[in-house]
Amino acid sequence: MTGFANSVIEVRPVRSAAERRTFLLFPWRIYESDPLWVPPLLPERAARMDARKGVFFKRGSAEFFIAWRGKEPLGTICAAEDRAVNAQRGLHDCLFGFFECVNDEAAAHALFDRAAAWARERQLRTLYGPFNLDYEDSYGILIEGRDRPPALLCGHTPPYYQGFVERYGFQPARGDNLAFAIGLDLNAPSWQLTARLAERLRRRGTVAVRGARLDRWDEEVDNILHLLNKATAHLPDFIPWQRAALEEMLASFRSIADPELILFAEVKGEAVGWFPAIPNLNEVFQRVNGLRYPWDYLKLAWYMRQKPKSLTIKSILVLPEYWNLGVGVLLMDEMARRVQGQGYEWIDLSLTSDDNPATPGLADRMGARLYKRYRVYRRALD
Repeated sequence: MTGFANSVIEVRPVRSAAERRTFLLFPWRIYESDPLWVPPLLPERAARMDARKGVFFKRGSAEFFIAWRGKEPLGTICAAEDRAVNAQRGLHDCLFGFFECVNDEAAAHALFDRAAAWARERQLRTLYGPFNLDYEDSYGILIEGRDRPPALLCGHTPPYYQGFVERYGFQPARGDNLAFAIGLDLNAPSWQLTARLAERLRRRGTVAVRGARLDRWDEEVDNILHLLNKATAHLPDFIPWQRAALEEMLASFRSIADPELILFAEVKGEAVGWFPAIPNLNEVFQRVNGLRYPWDYLKLAWYMRQKPKSLTIKSILVLPEYWNLGVGVLLMDEMARRVQGQGYEWIDLSLTSDDNPATPGLADRMGARLYKRYRVYRRALD
């Protein structure tokens, strides 16, 4: 009788402070011995999950669940409704995220069942994710690429998650999301070719490149919002950016960004392209244990003094009417010129999409290597 009772899996909502802490700390059970894992920063994650502080809760609702076998936690999941996006796009999606689970398929499917039940209670028709209450930070299931840690805003999952998701009936929601790595040897043939092409474009004088103007912050946020929503509107599953979410994300990097490496392309004073590079702080965050303990803050202060070996570029945006003017080539070459001699060894380009062939094509021409692939899933509910 005892053995049977202990085999029962219950998925219960997070209610108490102790359960919330179990939810937040559960990833350490999965990844603590994984050398590629970058722990999430607990203060940031706790704020994101807090209905009083999290930006997501200004436009939607969410609930958090833990799977238990007796007193042992087996996994976590979040079910969420983004009312603003669903209304804007005529969808009935239930987002799932913060999915972590021991290697127990029954536990994983119990978590998905609970998220599906939450969705049905709200007349939502699909499960879509994983997204951790954020469409840009650490989303998707890692499908390939386990030779190095993820870059900033990219995730990491165990190999067995893919099987859990697909055997439950999830299907790929869109093209895979891709991360590329490119070396900074400017004598390489690919960089030399880019430099020659860029020089021809400069002589035409049509496109100018400048760094960010942080003293005109609101204006720059508006420029980026316009570029994001217009330059990516052609993608399947395009989700329009909300200004509050964008400003929150950008503000978190404002203090560490070099404005000379946040590039804008302009034509007659109008921003037509954006190409931002920031230090890959995951090289730091991997060493500070998610800031679980007070002494981890001392580690953070120490490692922040050391320059990371890589930069990360999260987006290359060009307005559609300028796609054929070589703006991307010009931005890549300008970035290479500006980072030369700064001690960086390579650049991460992440994440782009299989559905956006122009960007992977540009990365390929630059000699970049695909090093990670992530997948987002959707499952229709009965």
